[in-house]
Amino acid sequence: MRAAVRIAIKDLKRSIRDRSAIALTVVAPLALAFILSSVLGNADESSFSVDYAVADLDGGHIARTFVDETLGGMEEEGFADISEVDSAERAERMIDDDDIGAAFVIPEGFSDAVEGGRATEILVLKSPDARISAEIARSIARGFANELNAVSLSIATVMSGTDGEPPPEDLQQAAQSTTPPARVAEDVAGSREFDTKTFFAAGMAVFFLFFTAQFGAVSLLTERKEGTLARLLAAPLSTRSIIGGKALYGYVLGAGSMAILIIASTLLMDASWGDPAGVALLVAVGVFAAMGIQSVVTTLAKTDEQASGYGSIVGVTLGLLGGTFFPLSQAPGLLQNLSYATPHAWLMRGFGDLSGGAGTIADTLPSLGALLAIGVVTAGAALLRSRNLVVR
Repeated sequence: MRAAVRIAIKDLKRSIRDRSAIALTVVAPLALAFILSSVLGNADESSFSVDYAVADLDGGHIARTFVDETLGGMEEEGFADISEVDSAERAERMIDDDDIGAAFVIPEGFSDAVEGGRATEILVLKSPDARISAEIARSIARGFANELNAVSLSIATVMSGTDGEPPPEDLQQAAQSTTPPARVAEDVAGSREFDTKTFFAAGMAVFFLFFTAQFGAVSLLTERKEGTLARLLAAPLSTRSIIGGKALYGYVLGAGSMAILIIASTLLMDASWGDPAGVALLVAVGVFAAMGIQSVVTTLAKTDEQASGYGSIVGVTLGLLGGTFFPLSQAPGLLQNLSYATPHAWLMRGFGDLSGGAGTIADTLPSLGALLAIGVVTAGAALLRSRNLVVR
């Protein structure tokens, strides 16, 4: 055991002096996480908003209800910026200048038409370059129109059986002031989803972990090429100590790089990883699984360059399939199912369960179990083949 520790310490010192290793294990993932979260940060739901204009050419109380309550409520919630304009032409110019995504035009006589039961409309002007904003605007106008239609239908139904009594104006006022029998209520549950910064920090940390995890096994091939492996074998050391030292080196390097990335992303990017104990357990088991897979891949290679190439292909493929660059919820159903054959997906799922502080270690048990199973199977296969790296 002492010999294995000495071998691991020797390799760690060499990696610390190797700038390329530091760049791959720490600098690159942290830089990519920062860039991706900065560029794609607007995808975060909390930062989404729309810009609309409204031209109220009517000025009646029903039109003002739409402007002040429907659109005004959106603005109060911080979901939209509403600009009132004096004409449809002005709204069209704002759309052409890309100042807004859509505009509402309420025609003159709108309120009187609604009260009189005559057909009328709210015109929605849409920008072809802002499809999401345009669709939201259409849904808002349609929802308001549906509510008006429901009130009008209720009044017509009552009037048909009352011989004109009571007056339609009284019925309309009563219908508008009546509390709906059913409504949608909102509540905020504890979030167990990534925010944008934490997602990219976790994704890049997991992605690059599978490059770091191959260092230990690949170093055996490197030492064999340089001739230092023959010296180790000539020394009073067992093959088990040599392999154990390389495995210990790879594990410490992988766990250390993950720890640095977690701390750095928390301090520099305000990432929220959640329960430290749960995060530590996921890192411990995740590094084990990553080492197992990359060690098996390395045993299939004949040179260190070939092993690095194989490992890169496996790391990139599993990283893309495992959802380190995009949320799996955006992927097709088949891809989502295939992703759970990768340790990346289980690591991302585990970190997602903890993110935001709502999750506990118990929530990560499925991820921990899957990662442990992957690690045991692949590490066992790599151990059976590892002697070939030493004696070939």
